[in-house]
Amino acid sequence: MEVVRRVCFAVADCRCRPAVGFRVAPLIAAVLLGVLLSGCGSIVSSVTGDFAQGLSDSILNSEDPELVREALPSYLLLLDSVVAGSPDNEAALSAAAQLYALFGASLVNDLERAKILTTQGREYGLRALCAVNDEACELSGITFDQYAEIIRSFDASEEEITALFAYSISSLAWIRANTDDYNALADLPKIEYALEHLMALGPGEYEAGVCLYLGVLNTLRPPALGGKPEVAREWFERGIEISEGKDLSIKVEYARGYARLLYERELHDRLLNEVLEADVKQPGLTLFNILAQDDALELLAGADDYF
Repeated sequence: MEVVRRVCFAVADCRCRPAVGFRVAPLIAAVLLGVLLSGCGSIVSSVTGDFAQGLSDSILNSEDPELVREALPSYLLLLDSVVAGSPDNEAALSAAAQLYALFGASLVNDLERAKILTTQGREYGLRALCAVNDEACELSGITFDQYAEIIRSFDASEEEITALFAYSISSLAWIRANTDDYNALADLPKIEYALEHLMALGPGEYEAGVCLYLGVLNTLRPPALGGKPEVAREWFERGIEISEGKDLSIKVEYARGYARLLYERELHDRLLNEVLEADVKQPGLTLFNILAQDDALELLAGADDYF
């Protein structure tokens, strides 16, 4: 299940789209916390999926970004406890990877803290891969070809797609927080390969998000330095089509990553004005869209200086 629908990634200007916020039902949280404190591991295993799904649904439909920022640390600790009680549970590991990625990449202003949080998220993402595919239990110290072979071994089962998605976005968040580290940046081709394999498998509910990430990854460099903006444009357009234009964050990143890179002012302003004119309340996208409108206003306000 998806705890974090979108952790947008843009190394080029060191920005990351805040993806989601949440308000978990108090009863669910209280029951889960009681289970954790009692040490009933078998019960933890049975409720983890329902908890993560409820958390995800609350996140995606929240209209209060500040609530997210204030409440999220408590639930990070709660998910740590879930993982401690069920260390091989793919759902718990994937949920923790995505939630740490969200908080570390989007909701803290301190770089050192962001590094700590995203490192934890990436560790959970790696463990999620290992939990569903034994071949992925050791990805360090291997060649790209060996890595690619392991990634290709992932199939289209729900568990493997979820784990691969969680690994990909938690890795992107970690790279974003460590852009001063060449070794971190060197992992970008690996993450792009993982996302491309996800798309080939048919990622279902993650498809628009994968299109967005691939669009951003192809605009990190200008064309003269090997960037592929036209490939990025295709991914952005495909993501907009898949989401039926309801996911406003795709249009914002299209404007930020592609239109600004190629100095296409008309496209830039059109996309951002479409975002501002759209209805933000969409099932599973409301908070994304609220944050996307905030970004659209900021980008438009600085457009004269940029162009």
